[in-house]
Order: sequence, then C-alpha cells, then structure tokens
Amino acid sequence: MFNAKRLSGFAVIALMPLGLQAQDLPEIDWKELGKTQPWLQTEFQKDIPVVTPGTQGSAPSDAIVLFDGTDLSKWEKTPFGEGVRMDRTEIFLQNYQGGNDLGPAEWTVENGEFVVGAKQGSIATKQAFGDMQLHVEWMVPVMEESPGQKYGNSGIFIMGLYEIQVLNSYENPTYANGQAGAVYKQHTPLVNASRAPGSWQSYDIFFTAPRFSEDTGKLIQPARVTIIHNGVLVQYNTVIEGPTVFIGKSYYAKHPAKLPIVLQDHNDPVRYRNIWVREL
Repeated sequence: MFNAKRLSGFAVIALMPLGLQAQDLPEIDWKELGKTQPWLQTEFQKDIPVVTPGTQGSAPSDAIVLFDGTDLSKWEKTPFGEGVRMDRTEIFLQNYQGGNDLGPAEWTVENGEFVVGAKQGSIATKQAFGDMQLHVEWMVPVMEESPGQKYGNSGIFIMGLYEIQVLNSYENPTYANGQAGAVYKQHTPLVNASRAPGSWQSYDIFFTAPRFSEDTGKLIQPARVTIIHNGVLVQYNTVIEGPTVFIGKSYYAKHPAKLPIVLQDHNDPVRYRNIWVREL
C-alpha cells in the first residue's frame, strides 16, 4: 500500500488530481534519502573557466580586443566583403589565401574612434574567426539630404561573407531587409531599435559558422546568427541563406572554417569604437 507520508530511495512521480493542495503533497524523508544520496547522480563535477565581465560594453577578460581606441594594428586592407553576385564570391573564395599582406588599414583614428575611409576600401581583421560573440559600437553622423541607403551606409561582414547592415534607420525609410539590424538582403530585423543619427549604437552578434563536408564540400549546416541591437533582440537564431549578394540569389560555397571580420567602406562617414570578439 502506498504511504503518502513517507518516501525512501528515489522520489515517486505520480499524476495528481487537478484539485491538489500543497498540504496533500507527500513528505520527503531526507534522512532516509541521505543514505543513498541519489541527487549525486545528476551533479557534474568539472572546472568552469572564470571570465571577468566588462562594464558598459567593455570587453570581458577572455575577449580579443580588435579596436581599443588607439590604432588599427589588428586590421588590414581587403577585397573581402564585396557581396555583389555569387559568381564573383565563388571566384574570390577559390583564390583566397589567408595571411596575404594587402597593406595596413588607413581609416582615420581620432578620439578613441575610427571613421570609415571613404573610397579607401573595406578593412578586415588580420585574424580569422569562426563561431563567435562579436561586440561592435557604431555611429552615423547627422547627414543632410541623405535618404534611404545613402544615409550612413556601412556593414559588418561576418567571415567576410555574411553582412549585418549598418545604416541610419531612425525615421529613414528603406527596404525592410536593408535597414539596420538586417541580415542584408535576406532577413528583416524583428523590430527597429535604431537611435537617432549622432547617437552611438551597439551590436552584440552571436554567430555560428556554417559546416561543410570535408569530402564533398556540400553544406552540412547553415550559418546562424542572433543579434542584439541597443539591448533589443532583432535577430533570433536566424538561418543565413548564404553569402551576402546585392544582385541575385545567394547560395553556399565551401570556404575555410575561419575567415576575417570585415567592415565595409560604402563611402559614408560611419564611425566605430569598442570592438571585441570572443571565440566560441
């Protein structure tokens, strides 16, 4: 006969009537359970790395700081991040060799920030990354008579291929999958969390790189991204369709497991600061 006042060994799980009251719950005999300590079977013992969090968006202790306000020594010029058509992207990937010396990044550094180098080309990290947590702060200045895609256009190309749009999207209409927080030309943001021009904005990007078969080169798992814009979730575990392209349909082409992060020069004076990354 079941004794509702006493349990020994493992707890008994039973379906209770809908009208169950707190006083009807069976008591647990902890002294008896203490003889076998069944809870130990579900407790893991391992060392967890200790990370000291940053403050106000600053880098945590295990992050790689890509820009600390002093110089662009961790960046270089790059042809990456073009994203015009997939055929051009495929040709580029076929010829890409990491570690090429393309010259130093020449964007202007001032007051702990740097400014997109108009017509000086995009810049890329010298180090390559795959799965990552990326923090970037950016600001579009007030620009008179610059509507739509002409108002503070830049972009963050994860792995040099997958663009997160940078644009003034505060009271500045444009196509939905081309505004700030969009996976450019693929996925619109869940909401528009943009601040007004002249205000600093932040992206916290959580990226899972695509996986390809070593034997066939076929896609095994697409890239995914979650984005927090100014503290607001705008992309959630979003499946990326392939490299960013401006014309035509995107599809995946096999590429290395790690590639550089690229900031796009779209001829607009966008500013950046406080950039750091954690490899996952």
